[in-house]
Amino acid sequence: MPSARNAELYFESGQSLVPYAVMSDSGDHKTFTAGSLWSGKSGFEPIIRPNGVVTGNRMVTPAASGSDDVVDVAAFSAWSKGVERAVSSATDLSITRPATDVAKVISITMDETGALAAVAGSDGTDTTFSSVRGADGGPPLIAVDSVEIAQVRLTSATSAPIEASAIFQVPGQHTERADFPTIEIEDPIGRGLISDDPASKKAHIRFDSILPLNHTGTVSKRVYIQYHEPIFAKVARVEGYVPVEMGYSVQSSEHYGGASASVSRSIGQGSFTAFLKTGVSDVLIQEQGEVLTFKFFPDKNRSDYQLTQGVLGISRTFPVSGQIQAGCTVSAETGSADFAS
Repeated sequence: MPSARNAELYFESGQSLVPYAVMSDSGDHKTFTAGSLWSGKSGFEPIIRPNGVVTGNRMVTPAASGSDDVVDVAAFSAWSKGVERAVSSATDLSITRPATDVAKVISITMDETGALAAVAGSDGTDTTFSSVRGADGGPPLIAVDSVEIAQVRLTSATSAPIEASAIFQVPGQHTERADFPTIEIEDPIGRGLISDDPASKKAHIRFDSILPLNHTGTVSKRVYIQYHEPIFAKVARVEGYVPVEMGYSVQSSEHYGGASASVSRSIGQGSFTAFLKTGVSDVLIQEQGEVLTFKFFPDKNRSDYQLTQGVLGISRTFPVSGQIQAGCTVSAETGSADFAS
C-alpha cells in the first residue's frame, strides 16, 4: 500500500542571485518567463524592468529655437537592459523629412546606452500614414533594446519648424513606458501539472494587455528580470506534510419549486510538524514570518515533487518528556504545484 514513508521535505535556506537577464516571450506577447523558480523572501524578491520610460511625460516638443526640422527633448529616465538611464535634455534634434510630399514617420528613441536618436521610417506612396511597423509611410521598427519616446509624423518635404500637431506621444502607441501596460507576477513557482499552458508551468509574469510588435524582427519590447533562486536544505525530522490546496464550498438558495446553488473557492493553509533540537537556535525557527519556498518529495527515490511558497508560521511545544517540536503552517497566495520532474 502506497505511503509517504520515504518522503522528504526541503525548505529555502538561502538564495542564489541571477543578474538581470532578458525574459522569454511565450508567444502571446503578454506572458514572459525566466528560469523556473523565484524566491519570494523579503529582500530577495524578483525585480522586473521592462524597457521603457520611467520618469518624464510628453518629453518631445517643438524646438524653442524655432529652427526648421528639429525638436527639443526634455530630460527623462528610462530602463534598458535592466539599467536605468538618465537622459539629459536636448535641443534641436534633427528630423529627416520625406523626399517628396508623402507620409513619413520618425521615431524619437533612446538606445541602450542612453543616447537619443531620430529613426526615420520609409517614405509612403501618398500622404496616408500606415499603422504597420516597417511599412512604407508607417513607423519604423526600432532596435530591440531601444525605447521609443515619441513619433513625428510629416507629409511635406518642405523644410519648416515642426509643429506640436505633428508630435505624437500616446503611451502604448507612440511612447514605450515601463509602467504600461501593467505587470502581475502571476506565479513565482509555476503551475506544474495542473496547467496545459507550457509557459504557465514556469515562473512567469503577465501583462494586462498585448505588447506591440514594434522592434527589429517584429518582436515586442524586451523585459528584464533579476531574481534569486532558492537554495534548499532538508528539514531533518518532519512528519504530516499537508500541501496548500484549493477548497470549494456550496451555498444554496431555496426558491419556489426548487433551489439554486453557487460555488465559491478558498485557499487552504499548508502545514507540517518539525522535530527540533533546541526549539530556539534551529535554522527553521529563524525563518518564521518569512515567505519561503518548500520542496516536497512524496518519495525521495522518485523524481516527482511539489512546490509551495508562502509565509512560514511556527507554534512550538516544549514537553517535559518527548521531542521538542514545531507545528508549522504555510500561508500562500496560490496553491501548491505538482511537477513530474
